[in-house]
Amino acid sequence: MLTWKEVIRFSTKGNLKPDKRVEKTDAEWKEILTPEQFRITRQKGTERPHSGALCSIYDEGQYNCICCHTPLFDSTIKFNSSSGWPSFTQPIKENAIKYHKDTSFGMIRVEVMCNTCDAHLGHVFPDGPEPSGLRYCINSESMILQGV
Repeated sequence: MLTWKEVIRFSTKGNLKPDKRVEKTDAEWKEILTPEQFRITRQKGTERPHSGALCSIYDEGQYNCICCHTPLFDSTIKFNSSSGWPSFTQPIKENAIKYHKDTSFGMIRVEVMCNTCDAHLGHVFPDGPEPSGLRYCINSESMILQGV
């Protein structure tokens, strides 16, 4: 189980190696993504709170990257954080997520990205429920829910 200490270490000293890599040009991403998906995943955008389709869905399944379909989160670790974005306590695999220290907007945060294709997903915070204490705050537009 990942902890905040490990998240900080990954964001400052380097991430785990992904199982595979997917790389495309912006033109190639634009061919397969909607304009909003492209803005969020490829240009590090953020959807408005409570606007994402996956915020209030708690169906069983797996949340995959919208860009490369890499499994990111499982529905069993999704929780209602009241933050306005889908929230999870752990990634599906430790090497599914890439962590990056984000100092934009005068804040210090940890950005989370798909470790396979570098899609921007959202941020992780140390204020989630036990036992991990992590809250992965993820844009709905960056994921697709695959049912079981």
